Amino acid sequence: MFPIIPANSAASFPENDEGIFGFGYESGSVPYGSTINLVSNAGVVAADVAGVGTGRYGPAACEYGEDTGIFGYGYNGAKISTTNLVSNTGVVATDTTGVGTARQDMAACSFGTDKGIFGFGNDGSVQSMTNLVSNVGVVATDTAGVGTARKFLAACEFGGDKGIFGYGLTNTYVSMTNLVSNSGVVASDTAGVGTNKRQLAACSFGGDEGIFGFGYTGSYVATTNLVSNSGVVGADVAGVGTVRNYLMACEYGGDKGIFGFGYTGSGNVNITNLVSDTGVVASDQAATTGTTRQEGAACSFN
Repeated sequence: MFPIIPANSAASFPENDEGIFGFGYESGSVPYGSTINLVSNAGVVAADVAGVGTGRYGPAACEYGEDTGIFGYGYNGAKISTTNLVSNTGVVATDTTGVGTARQDMAACSFGTDKGIFGFGNDGSVQSMTNLVSNVGVVATDTAGVGTARKFLAACEFGGDKGIFGYGLTNTYVSMTNLVSNSGVVASDTAGVGTNKRQLAACSFGGDEGIFGFGYTGSYVATTNLVSNSGVVGADVAGVGTVRNYLMACEYGGDKGIFGFGYTGSGNVNITNLVSDTGVVASDQAATTGTTRQEGAACSFN
């Protein structure tokens, strides 16, 4: 006998419990870092774990397979397309040979509950091509770009099974967004909302919403913009926490988010800011034990 499901029941989507910050520019002596820091289901950032895989800055990361993640692309003296899978216990695997155009300063998000997408970036000029990630972590060849080519943008999941790319740099700062369907199709530009900016971060929260935050507008900011469960970006919300760019963000605890690390204009930091399940950004957490850095990436897992 089939179960009776009420007509107004909400769809159930996977929500990951832990997160991982990884890679990035640590210092002049360590420009291509591979250090990682795990994030617990309470938003606590753990001490450094020695990196695995090619050190780099300017990569992107997203979830796939419902409980695993992937880091990909970046710069290690040359632009690369190398990827590193993240297990459901947060273990980063050795390098997987890259697929698609080598580039940096892109963004990535999950879609369809168990797949991912890398998009946009810089291969010597700004791009809009994308690369899909299957539910077993296999990266596909380039898909012709849709939307305005740009770099230094951010992306996150919304609606439980869709994604959104937003903001960035063309030859000027922009705020347009591009929605990603639950089958990985990128839509044409949606007119931007909020202050034009670059070098920001984004993550999901609340099970079906998202948030863009921080970045550079000509000055460092902590402004945020919420994304509804239908992909509508809200107006600027006054920033909370230390203004910075080149930071990372991911989901944790199933329905919350965290922004972390970055660059303030005077140096790298390891500050974090938690995001509640209603999208409220908290003030700075005490500096983590993680190595200060910028231009890394983050995703959730488990």
